[in-house]
Amino acid sequence: MLEFIQTRSQAQFLRLAALLVVIVLGLALRRFGYAIDLPFIVVKYGGSALWAAMVYLLVALFVARARPAIIAAMALFIAIAVELFRLYHTPWLDAFRLTTAGALLLGRIFSLWNMLAYSIGIAAACAFDPARRAAFGRRR
Repeated sequence: MLEFIQTRSQAQFLRLAALLVVIVLGLALRRFGYAIDLPFIVVKYGGSALWAAMVYLLVALFVARARPAIIAAMALFIAIAVELFRLYHTPWLDAFRLTTAGALLLGRIFSLWNMLAYSIGIAAACAFDPARRAAFGRRR
């Protein structure tokens, strides 16, 4: 039992570390991607994929006992809901979207391609989820 608790807390710590790495990578990609001549598609949709991976890791931190597939489904639901929310416009919401925080959290323009990038980012985060890897390690 103690081993299970230690594995869980270690996995949560690794998830938190991964979350911080994903956030730094996403911000660096958006800030320096064009400056180092990365293609538009890498900067735009790479940032979206990293944002979705961040959502997966956040959900995973809050519902740590859920299976990774359930976490992935929840994260995809949230990511698509945020994307669909971009279709809703009010003056105060559009003003917030023009800020850096608003652009990073909510985005500015609706795009079906973002949903594909979100799916890829969540699938990658699920595949590399430290808790998933720890669970596979326990089964052996």
